[in-house]
Amino acid sequence: MGIPKALHYYYYKELWEPFFKKLDIDLIISPDTNPVMLDNGTKLVPDEMCLSMKLYFGHLVYLADKCDYILIPRIDRFDNDNQTCTNFLAIYDLASKLFDTKILNFNIDNDNNMRGGLFKIGKELGFSSKKVTQAYKYAIAYYKYSLKQKEIEQSNKLLSDRKKVLLISHPYNTYDSLIGKPIIKLFEDNDINIIYCDAFNIQKTNTLALKLSPNLYWKYSRDQIGSILLSDKVDGFLFLSSFPCGLDSLVNELVMRKLNKPYLNLVVDDNTSLAGVETRVESFIDVIN
Repeated sequence: MGIPKALHYYYYKELWEPFFKKLDIDLIISPDTNPVMLDNGTKLVPDEMCLSMKLYFGHLVYLADKCDYILIPRIDRFDNDNQTCTNFLAIYDLASKLFDTKILNFNIDNDNNMRGGLFKIGKELGFSSKKVTQAYKYAIAYYKYSLKQKEIEQSNKLLSDRKKVLLISHPYNTYDSLIGKPIIKLFEDNDINIIYCDAFNIQKTNTLALKLSPNLYWKYSRDQIGSILLSDKVDGFLFLSSFPCGLDSLVNELVMRKLNKPYLNLVVDDNTSLAGVETRVESFIDVIN
């Protein structure tokens, strides 16, 4: 089974990978994003799609002829106040029209959750309820442990004497080799600690976000910006988005107006030059210092 190393993967890899491995399913995770994937994805989707979506479809192109199934969930909302981007809802429908490879799909909305979705897939693949239950218990325990370890590591970084910048970005941008990683390296090369918004307790950040924007109902945006209220020890904020993300263009603008520390807003597209980014990052670091 193939899993694209993009979008959902960076939220749920610690849950999905142990679940399917426990079922003895061979996984093919697409490699780190590269320019070829970007080019392939750009050819498939409309220009109006964000860079992150273009990369996702580039990963699908890589996997299409290498596996029996591809995992593509349809994630709409987790409850009435935790909506996701409409692209997360549309990916399955787009991919099913573009690729012949069988797609394993499940829905997450008000009445359906991740547990039910994984059970549905396990049954579709022919595993017994007992086997699927064992795999899920193993996976959810690993997932919770991984989240806790990230919180501990983050707490230790916040105690460091080095300058610190909170990175406010979707994980699929933060950890992507074309979007976030080169920018993070620029900061680390200048002795700046990057504090990751997704390494805080998600339940806390999701709730705290309402203090910054009481009507905000996009789950992943709330998870991100709530981290600002747990980051009194940072020296500045870095907002990182993929063009033209509608959610970030609104949410980040609302939040930036309420900050009392330096911030840098970077929007990356498929034509962004790292040289131009380097100049802005260097200027931002000068401000912090």
